[in-house]
Amino acid sequence: MRALIQRVKKASVTIEGKIFSEINQGLLILLGIETEDTQEDINWLAQKIARLRIFSDENDAMNLSVQDINGDCLVVSQFTLHANTKKGNRPSFINAAKPEIAIPLYEKFIFQLETETTKKVQTGSFGAMMDVALINDGPVTIWIDSKRRE
Repeated sequence: MRALIQRVKKASVTIEGKIFSEINQGLLILLGIETEDTQEDINWLAQKIARLRIFSDENDAMNLSVQDINGDCLVVSQFTLHANTKKGNRPSFINAAKPEIAIPLYEKFIFQLETETTKKVQTGSFGAMMDVALINDGPVTIWIDSKRRE
């Protein structure tokens, strides 16, 4: 499971011209799910994200988590995070989980992140064509891979 996390001042998902979800200060999490992902990946990644200290404290040091600032989370599924660009110029997405595997894992991840943050998590719509808008705060963007534990 891979996540591209962006610290945001605000973010939103628009589908067919209508705002589907939006958050204020917090994290926009682009989530890529692969076939081999398990509940262990979900638990580890949700816990890591909830406790990741990337928000500024009173001394302007990145020392606070999304929980510490009572921030919001917006999770958007993104199979392209598992793009393989090793061969040729057209990415392969062979490692990305098919919807019948990915959707239940996506839903479990959202539930686990809500459990970890004790706050409702906003989402995109799995498989929909979405316009994602954000104001990146910093910018701060972090890549996490549950298989590599980094």
